[in-house]
Amino acid sequence: MEKDFFAHETAVIDEGCTIGTGTRIWHFSHIMKDAVIGPGCNLGQNVVVSPGVVLGRNVKVQNNVSIYTGVICDDDVFLGPSMVFTNITNPRSAVVRRDKYVSTEVKRGATIGANATVVCGNTIGEYSLVGAGAVIIKDVKPYALVVGNPARQIGWVSEHGHRLNFDQSGEAVCPESNEKYRLQGEKVSKIIY
Repeated sequence: MEKDFFAHETAVIDEGCTIGTGTRIWHFSHIMKDAVIGPGCNLGQNVVVSPGVVLGRNVKVQNNVSIYTGVICDDDVFLGPSMVFTNITNPRSAVVRRDKYVSTEVKRGATIGANATVVCGNTIGEYSLVGAGAVIIKDVKPYALVVGNPARQIGWVSEHGHRLNFDQSGEAVCPESNEKYRLQGEKVSKIIY
């Protein structure tokens, strides 16, 4: 049976995983059994996708990222170079806790920057942007811009990843797409006409 995805000759693809049409898997990456990778994804060099991980459509995984059991990434997620997921809150070498994995969900369109760390059990909201090197220890709101260790919110971003500057009426315009957004309380939504 012919495959409808590309895998570099050094990639290891275990039996029992699912890989979508048009996905590309690059040098020295390992896709483990029961992983599900959607169509149109791109996995860079030295990426590990553990059993049970789910990646949606068009997920971009940069070099040196390990995606551990319990992680679910929706469509259009970007995982920056060498960012880190965890899946145990209190790991110990001498204590086996494979039945205690804690899940993490990365919602549609979210970006996690290079060298960021996501502590398990948190949700990264739709179209949010986690800055390089940030350490996520709590949920990130949709459209939020978070930076630092521990990560703190410093603003809001559009679906194109531009910082939003809200006027007194609570509206902002993305400088790239010209789409409009509304801030009400601590919630941002795109204005759809």
